[in-house]
Amino acid sequence: MTTKATKQQKITPYDREDLIFAVFAVHASLPCMRWLVFLLLIAAPILAADPDPDALYKGRADLASARQAADIWEGRLKANPRDFESAWKVARAMYWIGPHEAKDAGRTTFERGVAAGKQATTISPDRPEGHFWTAANMGALAESYGLRQGLKYRGTIKDELERVLKIDPAFQQGSAYAALGRWYHMVPGLFGGSEARSEEYLRKALTYDTDGILARFYLAETLFERDKDAEAIEELKKVAAAARNPDFDPEDREFQAKAAAELARRSPKR
Repeated sequence: MTTKATKQQKITPYDREDLIFAVFAVHASLPCMRWLVFLLLIAAPILAADPDPDALYKGRADLASARQAADIWEGRLKANPRDFESAWKVARAMYWIGPHEAKDAGRTTFERGVAAGKQATTISPDRPEGHFWTAANMGALAESYGLRQGLKYRGTIKDELERVLKIDPAFQQGSAYAALGRWYHMVPGLFGGSEARSEEYLRKALTYDTDGILARFYLAETLFERDKDAEAIEELKKVAAAARNPDFDPEDREFQAKAAAELARRSPKR
């Protein structure tokens, strides 16, 4: 007589719970076993919880970590479309991830950032985060398309940044002033751009954060455009020597690398 081999079945999470309850039923008279079962039941949802997306995003220099954080926030937003914090944090993450991807993938990422930012503005229109990150992603999207196609975004970007200034001018140490300074630099004069206004807004941003690496780097670019090369060089040197903001360390590192490269390019050849 042949014996049929029995397949070993995998224990599902539900089987595991049944097993725990079975153990509990058999050993209910044992106080230590009751406590053990209680602790197992308490620990189960904790073990299954998502990693902390804020901690993951702090390590965003590793792009996989930034993407994982974004996926968690997007999942939370899908589960609760009124989750303001997840909405604006998705938009912020997309703005970081987009430039580190190939052009087409980056554009898709920026579009996701715009959508999440707009959702944040719908949830809480009187908070600055949604407006700022909508504008940031839209600006990056515009730059990716180039001048001709990118100009169509200029009005909305400016409106969103000016809304941030009305809500909270000091938001993120004057970041809306820095972004508007960049807007006036990038948009041609025929369509509202102005290098003089750019310098004005960027210098205003630096009153909120004298070590602002991004604002100072953009100021240097504007000064070069205004034929103030000596001043621009000094600004780049300040960027290279500035203390990085712990909240924006990866971004600051990238701008310091750009400043060092530009200084090297412009230094007299020996």
